[in-house]
Amino acid sequence: MIDSFLLLATESHAEGEALISFHFDFLESNILNLAILVGVLFFYGRKVVGNILTERRNQIAQAIQEAEDKQRTAATALAKEQENLAQAKKQAEGILQAATERAKTITAEIKAQSERDIARLKETAAADLSSEQERVMAQLKKQIAEQAIAQAETQLKAQVDNNTQQRLIDRSIARLGG
Repeated sequence: MIDSFLLLATESHAEGEALISFHFDFLESNILNLAILVGVLFFYGRKVVGNILTERRNQIAQAIQEAEDKQRTAATALAKEQENLAQAKKQAEGILQAATERAKTITAEIKAQSERDIARLKETAAADLSSEQERVMAQLKKQIAEQAIAQAETQLKAQVDNNTQQRLIDRSIARLGG
């Protein structure tokens, strides 16, 4: 394309015309201007576009590298957190097992204490029952003795007249020493 531009410039110079001239023919001047523009863009733009594309490629490569680094970091963090989760599960299982064993121990202690309390209550109840029986027996003996005395007095009053009573008094006095 540049060759054609140079060819046109050489031909116009050979004919004695100026190197650059203005053509007022609309169709011819637009094609020539377009060819010059494309040539200039190709010649100077190649470096600029190449630099832009290289810079863009470097940015993309850097973004890919950063994404890979972030992925590795995330994978490492995930592995660490999974390890922490596994440790937390083990600790939770240990706590649950210890709590279960402690509950069994406390249940056994409470059961043993309850059995001791029941045995003590039975002993206390038996002692209370025994003392209550003794008190009731003593009260019954007292009542029986009082009733026997009252009945004996009643029978004595009915069977003993004044003469018998006088003789008993005299005998009792004689025994006492007088």
